[in-house]
Amino acid sequence: MIDPLQLLSAYCDGAFPMGNEDGTLSWFRPKHRGILPVQDFHVPRRFARYLRDHPFELRWNTAFGDVMRACADRQETWINDMILDSYQALHELGYAHSAEVWRAGRLVGGVYGVAIGGAFFGESMFSRETQASKVALTHLQWRLRDRGFVLHDTQWTTPHLAMFGGHEIPNSQYMKLLHEAIQLPIVFDETRPMKAYMVFR
Repeated sequence: MIDPLQLLSAYCDGAFPMGNEDGTLSWFRPKHRGILPVQDFHVPRRFARYLRDHPFELRWNTAFGDVMRACADRQETWINDMILDSYQALHELGYAHSAEVWRAGRLVGGVYGVAIGGAFFGESMFSRETQASKVALTHLQWRLRDRGFVLHDTQWTTPHLAMFGGHEIPNSQYMKLLHEAIQLPIVFDETRPMKAYMVFR
């Protein structure tokens, strides 16, 4: 398992880990970084209609481990056992969070990531029903906006994220945003206080 201090410090320094098939880790700091605008988040009109006409139940941090395992349940994944254990530890410390989409008592979609100050570092998402991951992402963005977050790091940009306004910025610009964001006194979920928060300020 990655030591929580090491993992959080890496995020604050612009780096993040991904697991390899042999159980080891690789660390990344891309030259161009994917972000999702928080205050100017764009919900496509067609998807906004879908949200209105297909209500789901949204929960926060009730099935974090299940969300991670669902994200890892694919033919190729970077979420190995070391990643699972490390982010579960961050969750227990109050830094890692999940947005969960439920229907009829069944977890059908979700997204998870790490929050430090006013920065959220999105890690992965999954769907077991059409559009469920987009539902989770949209509600996550609304929460980040309402709580005053200023940075949502998506690591890279995909067509899935681009439809919501996701784009890439140079690492130098990203680092400036990051250092400003992590200083903000923002809490993602007040029911899960961060147990070692002052260590990273």
